[in-house]
Amino acid sequence: MKLETYTPCDALKPFIESYLFQEIKDETSYRVLPGTGLVIGFQYKGKLSRIDEGTERPLAISGVSGLADHSRTFRNSAGIGTILVFFKEGGAVPFFQQPLHELFRESVSLDNFMLRSELLSLEDQLASAKSNPARLVRLEKFLIGRMRVIEPDRLVLAALTLIHQRKGNVVIGELARDLHTSLSPLEKRFRAAIGASPKKFAGIVRLKHLIQQYDPQNSLTELGYQAGFYDQAHFIKEFKAFTGEIPQTFFLKK
Repeated sequence: MKLETYTPCDALKPFIESYLFQEIKDETSYRVLPGTGLVIGFQYKGKLSRIDEGTERPLAISGVSGLADHSRTFRNSAGIGTILVFFKEGGAVPFFQQPLHELFRESVSLDNFMLRSELLSLEDQLASAKSNPARLVRLEKFLIGRMRVIEPDRLVLAALTLIHQRKGNVVIGELARDLHTSLSPLEKRFRAAIGASPKKFAGIVRLKHLIQQYDPQNSLTELGYQAGFYDQAHFIKEFKAFTGEIPQTFFLKK
């Protein structure tokens, strides 16, 4: 496997975390854990499929994956070349006119959001480029051309700050009160900008933080308790949905 990571240009840094270019020699199936930002993927060679409950679904050459509260499984063909664009939380808003919560748990073709002719032109450029830096130049030109000037939603930014400060362990009604707003506008504005409800997003943050804080010196019961899971059965169920494995099996690989 060949991996190369790039940082975005200054114009795109407020919205994009990083780019990942990867080439995989062999056909492989792999699991992806939930993240807190949308991801755009381009296959400049080879093909990619998503596997849901044993059913394999071919994906488009260029697609976007919304946020999800459970792990997803993908399978690539041999010799695949892929570019992944990792957006920051809320960073995809200037590039999509549709409310982002409509993409929750979905992986859909980018031609749902732009002219097919524009997308075909970009796909041809990425496939014919001789190097990853050359592909990056073409990709960033395309992204900048689609970027709209939008003022960040301060309510959503404040909600994000509190959710992270509390490591995802929040009650959404209390969050709304702390932000001096009611639940309905918070839910609506947060879902449109982030791609998930505040509750779903907080759940993602909660389990991501739990995994990052894992210490083999502490028991899994204590780990769950520290994250606010006071019922062990509930903790195991949520963790398995998030990672695809029970905690004991998942952390055995760490």
